[in-house]
Amino acid sequence: MNIIADPDWDEARFALVREWSASVPEIVHLTVNTPYPGTETWATDARGLSTRNYKLFDVQHAVLPTRLPLRKFYEELVRTQQILARKHMGWQALWSCAAIAAGHLARGLVNFVKTLWKFGRQYNVEKLLHDHAEETRYPIALPAQKTERVDPRTLYIPRPELAGAALATDCDRLGLADKG
Repeated sequence: MNIIADPDWDEARFALVREWSASVPEIVHLTVNTPYPGTETWATDARGLSTRNYKLFDVQHAVLPTRLPLRKFYEELVRTQQILARKHMGWQALWSCAAIAAGHLARGLVNFVKTLWKFGRQYNVEKLLHDHAEETRYPIALPAQKTERVDPRTLYIPRPELAGAALATDCDRLGLADKG
């Protein structure tokens, strides 16, 4: 299950998500609301972007202004992600799936086991803030105009007749087909 954290969240909302997530048996993952070109959010979000650094459009970084100071937002986000990850990862998870892990390791597949200890390096407040401070080498192009209402036909969604692989052409597969 994936929950999308809105940049408008405060400490109470993060606490509520932590509490609720601990009460359900499913694996819960938390990402950050990120408007992408071609989506309704991209066309309608009037709050404006806080960055145009394309590198940060990864559902882990806040690219819209946050209610909390950015550092505090990331502290709450990472704290919540750590709690969610501990629920289904770490030593306890390794023990419960030891046979699967051993099978992967026997075949030289180490990524699964390595991810159990990489959490702190990837989900790290200082790293997230540092990423914001980096030079923007690839600025994302802004939408031509902001709008209140979006015609769904203008969104970047494949036409139904192009959804099937049998009907797709080479241009479709390369993303070069006329989207009109």
